[in-house]
Amino acid sequence: MYLHHVAAYLPTAVVTNEHFTRLNGLASDWIIERTGIRERRKAGPGENTNTMAVAATQALLAEIPTFDANSIDLIVVGTYTPHDTIYTAAHAVQRALNINEIPAVTISSACSSLLNAVEIVEGYFAMGKARRALVVVSEHNTAYNNEEDTMAGHLWGDGAAALLITKEPLGPQPLRIAEVITGGAAPVGKADEAVTLKPVEKGIVMPFGRDVFQQACTYMTRVTQTLLDRHHLVANDLTYLIPHQANLRISVNVTKQLGLDPERAVNNIQRLGNTGCAGAAIGLAEIWDTLRPGNNVIITVFGGGYSYGAMLLTK
Repeated sequence: MYLHHVAAYLPTAVVTNEHFTRLNGLASDWIIERTGIRERRKAGPGENTNTMAVAATQALLAEIPTFDANSIDLIVVGTYTPHDTIYTAAHAVQRALNINEIPAVTISSACSSLLNAVEIVEGYFAMGKARRALVVVSEHNTAYNNEEDTMAGHLWGDGAAALLITKEPLGPQPLRIAEVITGGAAPVGKADEAVTLKPVEKGIVMPFGRDVFQQACTYMTRVTQTLLDRHHLVANDLTYLIPHQANLRISVNVTKQLGLDPERAVNNIQRLGNTGCAGAAIGLAEIWDTLRPGNNVIITVFGGGYSYGAMLLTK
């Protein structure tokens, strides 16, 4: 499989840490020390998971004007913050593209949904059911978040990203998706209660952040090392490591365990907050234009529930 392009959409509204200082007394320095977050984006009036998914798709296609969007034959969207559980984000993207009678699927495996979406594409390609797929990840965290929650209310941001994945290369020097590994770790630790989002109750809560932190550091490091070993690479063969953007300290811990130069870790949580399954894809969009032949990139993720994965991209 080949990754032809990636693009992101971010809402324009910026929420700084000072907002939470005024709201519930959390000092900006306290938030930065524990999470790395200085500000985050918030969807505006009329924006939601569906509209941001469409906007990311439009941004993607605008950046590759020679690509025929009508050749897309599969849409997979990942989100755990749905705007509508019936007319899902995948349907909204399909309607915006006006491509009828192709598979349009929305999935959720929490913050690791990006890589499960890519695996679904891999399966469709393997079965000969598709050749050109659109993967979109979109999160409207602030629709569910309780800002007055001093444990996790300051963590969340909104955003989306779109990726064009093809079975065969469309042009010279695409990014090759060398391998994707995913797994579930639901029997581990406090997976059933560490992070939950129950729309009929109280939205996103994270009563056991320490357990999430510990498991994320363990599984993101482990699956990344597995991927390196399988492809006979060492950490410093990586041009970039793009970790799930949950907490800057998790990124620092994972890079340290891997023995990777910290400068090679891509982090946007400082500016965007935790954008869920969109965070790593947004990070890839941010470094896309810097990639050169011979580069290696790993995206590594961890989601509440628990779930995890890593993907190796080579150019």
